[in-house]
Amino acid sequence: MDLEIGTMAPGFDLPTDGGGRFRLSEQRGKKVVIYFYPKDDTSGCTKEAQEFTALAAEFAKSGVTVVGISPDNVKSHDKFRAKYDLAITLASDEDTAVAGAYGVWVEKSMYGRKYMGIERSTFLVDADGKIAQIWSKVKVPGHAAAVLAAAG
Repeated sequence: MDLEIGTMAPGFDLPTDGGGRFRLSEQRGKKVVIYFYPKDDTSGCTKEAQEFTALAAEFAKSGVTVVGISPDNVKSHDKFRAKYDLAITLASDEDTAVAGAYGVWVEKSMYGRKYMGIERSTFLVDADGKIAQIWSKVKVPGHAAAVLAAAG
């Protein structure tokens, strides 16, 4: 399913680090940044999480909730968050159903080998639950700042 700006963001309810749950439906009335990343504790994903963490107070001040989603399990998220002192919520999409609903679970290719994986992407959801902006094939440096500028 290809999502477009102005369409309703697919709802989801996922387990998070720290034993919590993240339900998109509970975020109505707030802007939400949903960023999909391939894997905990890898170089690009770590840098992205650190950039969102560095701006976490500014996102909060703007009334914006940030959640990172990957196929890693909650235990992996807990370790990742603790290792880098991350200040953002990490949700576990182990069956990749949410990634599929957002169109970011895609066929990738590396060294001639094809496999399924997350295409690094970010979605800004407005207070009404509609997609306000989409960043596809994200390049990490400066991305969190660009998202904050759009969300603020």
